[in-house]
Amino acid sequence: MNNLSFSELCCLFCCPPCPGKIASKLAFLPPDPTYTLMCDESGSRWTLHLSERADWQYSSREKDAIECFMTRTSKGNRIACMFVRCSPNAKYTLLFSHGNAVDLGQMSSFYIGLGSRINCNIFSYDYSGYGASSGKPTEKNLYADIDAAWVALRTRYGIRPENVIIYGQSIGTVPSVDLAARYESAAVILHSPLTSGMRVAFPDTKKTYCFDAFPNIDKISKITSPVLIIHGTEDEVIDFSHGLALFERCQRPVEPLWVEGAGHNDVELYGQYLERLKQFVSQELVNL
Repeated sequence: MNNLSFSELCCLFCCPPCPGKIASKLAFLPPDPTYTLMCDESGSRWTLHLSERADWQYSSREKDAIECFMTRTSKGNRIACMFVRCSPNAKYTLLFSHGNAVDLGQMSSFYIGLGSRINCNIFSYDYSGYGASSGKPTEKNLYADIDAAWVALRTRYGIRPENVIIYGQSIGTVPSVDLAARYESAAVILHSPLTSGMRVAFPDTKKTYCFDAFPNIDKISKITSPVLIIHGTEDEVIDFSHGLALFERCQRPVEPLWVEGAGHNDVELYGQYLERLKQFVSQELVNL
C-alpha cells in the first residue's frame, strides 16, 4: 500500500474525503499486464499467453491445467478469470483474491505450486483495471469483481459453497471478507489482512468513520465460516496488529499463524506457511 503525500493528508483533514480516492491512493498498484487472453473464432475458448515478466516456472504440461475466460460484473466490467486444476481428487477449491501489485500472469506459477502442495484447485481473477480486466480498480468494483468470480465458480464449474475456501491476500482480504460476510463457505483464509484503509494510513484510528475504505474490521464478525488468519510479525505495510484485531473479532477463529520475523511479501517463503495450510485443509476442516 502507498503512503499519502503531505498535501493529500492536509486535504484529508480539511475536506470531507472521498472513500474511493483514499482507496485508490492506499491500495491499487496494477502492474503492466504480464499476460494476454486470446479468444478463438467460436468465442468460447480462451488461450493464455504469458510474457517473460510473468516468470512462468513450469512446463507446458502444467500450463495446460490452466483454463482462462472472461466474465462480466454487475458494474459492467469484463474481468479475467483463471481456474487452475492442481489436483484431480481435490475436495476444495480456493477462491483466491491476490495482492495489489500483481496480476494473474505473475500469480500463475504460485497457484500451481500452492495448489499441488495442499491438494486444492485454485480459482482466481483479476480486479477491474488489472491484467486483461477492463475498468478501473475501485472499492466498489472489488466487491462486484469477487461477486462475479463467485457466480462463475459455482455455475461454470458446479462447485458448491461447502467446497470453496475463500482466500484473500493483502488488499485481496477486502473482497474476501465482504463475500464471506454474505455467503457461507467451507472456510476463509486471510493472509496479511487489513482492518480498514484509515487504520493503515493512520494507525491510531480507533473507530470506523463514514468515509473509511475497506472496513474489514466491521464485517469480519458477520462471517460464520471458520477463519484462519496468517500474518507476519514484522509486516512493514500492514502492521501485525491488524491481524490480531481481526482475529479477536472472528466468530469462528481457528489457530492463527503468526510468522515470526516475516514481512508483508515473504510470508509464503517460511516453511510454517505451507505446513499450516496443509494441516488446516487436510485435517482441521474435516472436523469443523
